[in-house]
Amino acid sequence: MFDRLESLEKRYEELSRLIAQLDVATNLVRLQVLARERAGLETAVTAYREYKAVSEALERTRAMLNDEPEAEIVALARDEIANLEQRRDQLLRKLRLSLLPRDPNDDRNVIVEVRAGTGGTEAALFAADLFRMYSRYAQTKGWQTEIIDSSRSEIGGFREIVFEVKGTGAFSKLKYERGVHRVQRVPITEASGRIHTSTATVAVLPEVEEIEIDINPDDLKLEFFHSHGAGGQNVNKVTTAVRLTHLPTGIVASCQDERSQLRNRTKAMAVLCARLFDMEQRKQLEDITKERRSQVGSGQRAEKIRTYNFPQDRVTDHHINLTLHGLAQILDGDLDRIIDSLIANEQIGQLEGSLR
Repeated sequence: MFDRLESLEKRYEELSRLIAQLDVATNLVRLQVLARERAGLETAVTAYREYKAVSEALERTRAMLNDEPEAEIVALARDEIANLEQRRDQLLRKLRLSLLPRDPNDDRNVIVEVRAGTGGTEAALFAADLFRMYSRYAQTKGWQTEIIDSSRSEIGGFREIVFEVKGTGAFSKLKYERGVHRVQRVPITEASGRIHTSTATVAVLPEVEEIEIDINPDDLKLEFFHSHGAGGQNVNKVTTAVRLTHLPTGIVASCQDERSQLRNRTKAMAVLCARLFDMEQRKQLEDITKERRSQVGSGQRAEKIRTYNFPQDRVTDHHINLTLHGLAQILDGDLDRIIDSLIANEQIGQLEGSLR
């Protein structure tokens, strides 16, 4: 393990030197690649350097203990040794985790797509609840959210909503949200008080720069149209909405939430690049519908990854059979208890696999 950590530290130092070179600093693509690699090594290298410093301090304190005759100083040294050993063990655990296989997309921004599944208008209302939950969760992390495209239902809620979350580590947290989310509650339109079950699907795509995806301009179909829904007279009357179609794959991305046609095109291109990147990452050459189905399924109730049960005030994550109460707080953005448990479960599995 320590040989590998030494190699990582040398690579980190090499990357720092490369990034400082003029020819790299003026090459945006290469600079981004190297900076992302260095950022991925920083946690492990920082912990390793602290581990070495603590180990050296531990050796010095033990040596002093052997040579010191005064009882008061010996007692202080023993306390210091206990503290240093505790910190060393903590760093050792952190180092083992840092060497686990890491998703190269973890530090990226994300594009989240929430769509109403089975359940009609109630599913659309639930999709709106999920959007609010992720927006509030992003706020607690200091991340920014920005709507790219949306389609509202007749009585409120969303048939679908696509939005961007900008912030370091956004994908590392939100990637666990991919799949079918199920809600069990009495709809506001239900006079008899009967509990209904509805679903919404969530897709989480790592956002990529346009320069990272090789798209032939001849493969793009660009269309402009009038925005619809809320947004003011200018948005609704002027042809500012943009739809992009990638002809070879049939992937479509649109944006209508901005007043500027250029801004809408930029956002639509970001969604298109994310979907193409996600498809390449999964090594799928089939239609985008099949690609998305691998992530969110068809929206049927039996495919759920999480259940939000209002009558029992509980949320159950079916990845790890975790049940928590306090549903209102969770829908208000208190997702750390769930996501941290999912991350810990994944790390335990990786550690156990590495020891076999």
